Amino acid sequence: MIDRKRVGAALLCGLLALTGCGGADEEPGSGGGQVTLDYWLWDDNQQASYQACADAFAAANPGITVKITQTAWAQYWQNLTTQLAAGDAPDVWTNQVSYYPQFVTSRQILDIQPYVEADKVDLSQYQDGLADLWTKDGKRYGLPKDWDTEAVVYNSDLLAKAGVDPADLADMTWNPQDGGTFEQVIAKLTVDSKGRNGLDPAFDKDDVAVYGYLPEWNDGSQGQNGWGELAAANGFVYLDKNPWGTQYKYDDPKLVETIAWYKALTDKGFAPKFDKQSTLGIDAVMNSGKAALTIAGSWTINTYLGEGAQQKFALAPLPVGPSGTRKSAINGLSDAIWAGTEHKDAAWKWVKYLGSADCQNMVGDNAVVFPAIKSATERALAAHKAKGRDVQVYVDYTTTPGGTFLLPITDHGTEISQIVQDALQAVILGQISPADALTKANQQVNALFV
Repeated sequence: MIDRKRVGAALLCGLLALTGCGGADEEPGSGGGQVTLDYWLWDDNQQASYQACADAFAAANPGITVKITQTAWAQYWQNLTTQLAAGDAPDVWTNQVSYYPQFVTSRQILDIQPYVEADKVDLSQYQDGLADLWTKDGKRYGLPKDWDTEAVVYNSDLLAKAGVDPADLADMTWNPQDGGTFEQVIAKLTVDSKGRNGLDPAFDKDDVAVYGYLPEWNDGSQGQNGWGELAAANGFVYLDKNPWGTQYKYDDPKLVETIAWYKALTDKGFAPKFDKQSTLGIDAVMNSGKAALTIAGSWTINTYLGEGAQQKFALAPLPVGPSGTRKSAINGLSDAIWAGTEHKDAAWKWVKYLGSADCQNMVGDNAVVFPAIKSATERALAAHKAKGRDVQVYVDYTTTPGGTFLLPITDHGTEISQIVQDALQAVILGQISPADALTKANQQVNALFV
């Protein structure tokens, strides 16, 4: 257990100055003793990459060891919240934009801006906009570590069987009225038990063998894996300003008609009904061959294009919407330093290393995620290409003006996520209209900021 008196001293020390405080923050190897930093992450696919970074960091910083703990997503946040409340949190943890505002508000994250300025960290090396995600009121709460965008993932064999040319997916269009060519492709890929596709007047929507599209309905308030991208391409913006806005716009007709299209897609039998959808995850259903395409983030590259994939998958860009462009959310992670750590200086060294080319090049070479540093992203592309994977579509959005948008970053993220998700699930279950559900949800969300 952590000595509460030492935690208090460390917190006071952090308030007075970043240097000049003895004890726990003495330079390792100069009388301060061995420092072991606890570092948490949730992605088992990335653990090996960051263990390699930890080993290289320890070799370059005698006296500092990094102990990595990996737990699954849901358990990760539950454990972190519990440990923070108990005053016994990890020194450094992997952070995500939906969760970090609550830690900023509760003053659980260390402001690293003084360290960044003192060490002259080059923030321009990161993918545009990522460094700004982790700032508020002149304070900085992390350095970018990676980023992700979205793309259409499709089953190549099911496309061939349906007579759909993969090249047709490169130029798909979408609108909320008739679904554009995106819906036409989905309909053609949807097949009932007698082999009739969704374009056939005799198609039986109540006896579907293969769905053309597999939607994500457990997607919180952001819709990152589908409806968020289509709504953005329809002209929807989440809130008055981002980050740190206070007025959401979930009642925007642009979002309402997007969700109505999703509901219609289900009503037509082209996507599974929510209450009939498999309890398995999206990737498991796709791997079973029961659905032809979905929208998924770049963090799933190894899931769909790796050796463990049970079907032959490939990628296509998102469809172009009424706005005249295709839009993908761009999201990133950072590493947060706990405000109560006894080892602030050592933790900063580790965070700076995680945000450096030395570490991010290793991550890129392992071809799991796209590192935040632009040059390391190129290494990730090369590593994927060497494995025979064409993942360029995920990167193209970042070089297209207006091709990406930020997910909302505000206070009350957890509460907002539940309110909006409940509303959308009520819509897909047919319990309420999209307009009524989203109007009510928007009122509840904005009431949180009063």
